[in-house]
Amino acid sequence: MTEARRIVIAPQTGQSISVERGDIIRIIDPQGQQVADLWAFVTDNRSALDWLSTSQTRDINERLFPRVGEHFYSTRGVPLLTLVEDASPGPHDMLFPACNRWLYERAGLPDHPSCQDNLVRAFEAVGIVLPAVPDPVDFFQNSLPSPDGRLDVIASINPPGGSVALRAERDLLLVVTACSVDFHPTNGDRCTEIVVEVTKGD
Repeated sequence: MTEARRIVIAPQTGQSISVERGDIIRIIDPQGQQVADLWAFVTDNRSALDWLSTSQTRDINERLFPRVGEHFYSTRGVPLLTLVEDASPGPHDMLFPACNRWLYERAGLPDHPSCQDNLVRAFEAVGIVLPAVPDPVDFFQNSLPSPDGRLDVIASINPPGGSVALRAERDLLLVVTACSVDFHPTNGDRCTEIVVEVTKGD
């Protein structure tokens, strides 16, 4: 059996991870209640920049979040990732943007780490400048809409070791962050690490 490549993402940071078509990507929350933001960018067609689109994914699946066996789609409606296992009670989110410097400034926390800044830094490290910042997939984020339409983020219920597994349907550059929110119960009132394991496909 192929040994998994293991990447530990420290609290309030992010990393870029190159994967190939067929690879299995497992995103693990070792201590529980930690949200992991995910972005995916196509790397096998440099002439046409394309990335995971949460809005296209909602539209094509006709769901707020894919079920096991369903895909995450690109801006062009191309399957990029398939959810192959969900070993978490959920829920997960595709409605909220990444936390960013303006969120923290509104909370009176200037110069606070943010998932958006961590995304930009991860791409700058590999020489890519983004034309815009897409919304992420927020694994383990507890923010289902209320019946009256209200959107709120409450503490994640993901247990220690809760995970999801994805299959890459294209060659991709992923960015995964361990969410930086520490002034709100989003991550159970503390930020911890996220582990990503990548196993070569058959």
